[in-house]
Amino acid sequence: MPLHELKPASGSRHTPKRVGRGTGSGLGKTSGRGQKGQKSRSGGGVRRGFEGGQMPLFQRLPKRGFTNIFRREWTIVNVGTLNCFDAGTIVTPELLKEKGIIKSLKNSIKILGQGELEKELTVKAGSFSSQAKEKILAVGGRAEVI
Repeated sequence: MPLHELKPASGSRHTPKRVGRGTGSGLGKTSGRGQKGQKSRSGGGVRRGFEGGQMPLFQRLPKRGFTNIFRREWTIVNVGTLNCFDAGTIVTPELLKEKGIIKSLKNSIKILGQGELEKELTVKAGSFSSQAKEKILAVGGRAEVI
């Protein structure tokens, strides 16, 4: 099919409403906004959650807790997952992302001790659990904190 013959599916496109173009159009004079009032003015209307002056729900509910802005997010990787690498490999966060074990390098990586490690690896990560460190060292590998 040539490009000049392409056209959208029937009913998928429609012409926009042209408001304020005379009384005959059906949307003249007040342009479909009714008579006077807050919603008829340009820039008029109320904010999200406005309840006509009544105290809004989000303000009526009790506030609890706080958000620690210094909280560190961790991406968890188990020791058993590291068996996919060849013996002697230096496992870095970049290599983990390349293999698809982690999705992004945004968070620090923590190695946990679930599973068994069968290969001697040098693992570089943000943190290690004590059990993970023991398992890496037991097979002759190294656990380096970045």
